[in-house]
Amino acid sequence: MIAQLTRAASPIRALARVVATGSSGYRQLVALGGTPSGWVSETAPRPETTTPEFAEVAPPFGEVYANPAASQAMLDDAAFDVEAWLAESIAREFARAEGAAFVNGTGTNMPKGFLTYATSTDGDATRPFGTLQYVPSGAAGGFAAANPEDRLIDLIHALQAGYRQGASFVMASDVLARIRKMKNADGAFLWQPGLAAGQPDTLLGYPVVEVADMPAIAPNSLSIAFGDFQAAYLVADHAETSILRDPYSNKPFVHFYATKRVGGAIVNSDAVKLLKFAAS
Repeated sequence: MIAQLTRAASPIRALARVVATGSSGYRQLVALGGTPSGWVSETAPRPETTTPEFAEVAPPFGEVYANPAASQAMLDDAAFDVEAWLAESIAREFARAEGAAFVNGTGTNMPKGFLTYATSTDGDATRPFGTLQYVPSGAAGGFAAANPEDRLIDLIHALQAGYRQGASFVMASDVLARIRKMKNADGAFLWQPGLAAGQPDTLLGYPVVEVADMPAIAPNSLSIAFGDFQAAYLVADHAETSILRDPYSNKPFVHFYATKRVGGAIVNSDAVKLLKFAAS
């Protein structure tokens, strides 16, 4: 057994919609609203209705790689399977790296994280496509002094009812620690543990997911997200992780060159809302 320090991997992949694609030129069309309709009498003319508009989303792709090396003597003499251990270690590191990109990625040679999009307080009817709505916490760098739980309720109801059915709270552990101490007027905790094995903890009736890459609370930080990530965020996998065993390029070392191409982007900016720790 080899003890290894734990490094948190983001669970955003498990929340988002994942598609497999044959190239990095993946595109998806998004309908901006439905098809307009109208009411008419039995014999009245049927005027032409407005044609729905579309937007194209192209998730930015990037290639994550690792290139560790081990000497041939170590591979021959080690008391454990070095190659299998390296492959497992690479898989864990790729999960950590891509998870961080799904939250904070710049979109340049990597996925675009959902926290890097433009934000606005405007509602869904007036906000441009691709801009995320945020709800202010009521105080810079913290919750409002009076009734802080009210802003969490505002965040929930900023999301359209159709998306709330599959919605989850996403936040880092230190933010969740503060929220777990909140109580309502009757003295009951807002946070509730899962009642059975495998059931998630809940906040105001919705699942809570800890994501280490979410920011800590600070002035103007976007530290809490709430939404249906299955509808909001797309992860596009170009291919599975490939590992090339190379014993020739750098004798007497054997390199294990691993690569994975993955993209990510917001495809529905109405399906997720953010809590911004600001006065307005």
